[in-house]
Amino acid sequence: MKSTLRADPSEAIAFPSAEGDSLFVRSAARAMQVLSAFHHCNGPLSLTEIARRAGLDRSASQRLVHTLMKLGYIRRSLDDRGYLPGLRLLDHTLDVLRLDPVVQRATPVLLELRKTIRERVDLSLFDGHRLIYALRMQSKRETFFATLVGHSVPLFCTAGGRAVLSALTDEEVRGLLSHAELPAYTPQTLTEPDTILARVRAARHDGHAVVVDEFVRGEVALGVPVRCDGVPVAAIHIGASTHEWTPEDFTRTAAPVAMEAAREIMRSL
Repeated sequence: MKSTLRADPSEAIAFPSAEGDSLFVRSAARAMQVLSAFHHCNGPLSLTEIARRAGLDRSASQRLVHTLMKLGYIRRSLDDRGYLPGLRLLDHTLDVLRLDPVVQRATPVLLELRKTIRERVDLSLFDGHRLIYALRMQSKRETFFATLVGHSVPLFCTAGGRAVLSALTDEEVRGLLSHAELPAYTPQTLTEPDTILARVRAARHDGHAVVVDEFVRGEVALGVPVRCDGVPVAAIHIGASTHEWTPEDFTRTAAPVAMEAAREIMRSL
């Protein structure tokens, strides 16, 4: 399993090998590589930048960009100096969210949870080696970008990630950690696999994970796994400011309601 955490987000996207797969359509994969070139970028991309980030030659990238523009999946920037993802992609985002059964069942539950706890409440989906935010119900402190779904976060140092890991076996956790980069996002980030595994075991015992200052400085977060047929599929996490809560008070307040919310979602799946 290859980690999506890359030291240089601008490097070429790594896709699974299709060697010997007669059903694999390479032209479709190359189109996805072009669209994936926009991951982590900070603005419009030139054709040369798209080619480099997609790992394709410039000629192939030009043809693919032209085709995707015709279909509405890529557009020119307002200043006409580069390319941006097209609005047609939002149709597919809507399809993912409205058809996903976990998101469907979780939405009313998390709305009630947000009213109860009055702090940021999120639902993220487990993607094998990361979490992807699918619902974000923000507190008054959040910035614009923090409200957007689609952000992905690592498993090893986030409350939701450790909650999901706690629903796996120790062997599975070790396997995930061995294939993932473990960067220190803050001075408090735990990066030693054995130490992380110990925290995962504690979360397994407690039914929830708590992370303080490890991924975002000044934040205490609590995560609870959501399982379907015993397999972790998502996590509920609640985040708050360490200036307003001690970790102990936050855990006492958030853990019971978050765990009950997870049980309610799981009963409906």
